[in-house]
Amino acid sequence: MRRSSTETKAAILDAAKLRFAADGYDRATIRAIAADASIDPAMVMRYFGNKASLFAAAAEFDLELPDLAEVSSDQIGAAIVTHFLERWERDDSLLILLRSGVTDDAAAERMRSIFTAQLVPVAAMASPEPTQGMTRAALAATQILGMALCRFVLAFPPLASMSRAQIVAWLGPTIQHYLTGGEPITSPPGQADDP
Repeated sequence: MRRSSTETKAAILDAAKLRFAADGYDRATIRAIAADASIDPAMVMRYFGNKASLFAAAAEFDLELPDLAEVSSDQIGAAIVTHFLERWERDDSLLILLRSGVTDDAAAERMRSIFTAQLVPVAAMASPEPTQGMTRAALAATQILGMALCRFVLAFPPLASMSRAQIVAWLGPTIQHYLTGGEPITSPPGQADDP
């Protein structure tokens, strides 16, 4: 059966997503992706140019963050955790980035750019001090990405088998604090913290 160029490109992207998710960026090959898509490797190169461009296309990801204006200010953490759990569970694209990002600089940069472009504005809007958006988004990302790594990639028990409600109950307050809580008191520069 002959495929249109749109169908061919979609088949390549689908195969690439699965292969990058399974093997990571370094071990995934154009040849393997082409075989998975039942297409000649030259066609992959024709449509995407190189492995890095194919990865960027396969890892294109919209976090689809909720409009926090619609969320009660004391429920922002729970809403964010609930949202990310749902996104991780229904789309492999972010898992591709997570698996690849720990070993590949290009994948790590892609993950940073997605979170910077999409999570920082949300964090700035939720924060009592909007100029702290980058800091608060980075802190929230440590928890969100750490949870995803432990639940979906490493399958740490009991996290891997916990219900969404349980994870939201545990993690929601931390994300709430990172996004809306007061800034911690630290020692002035040059002074050591008390032991």
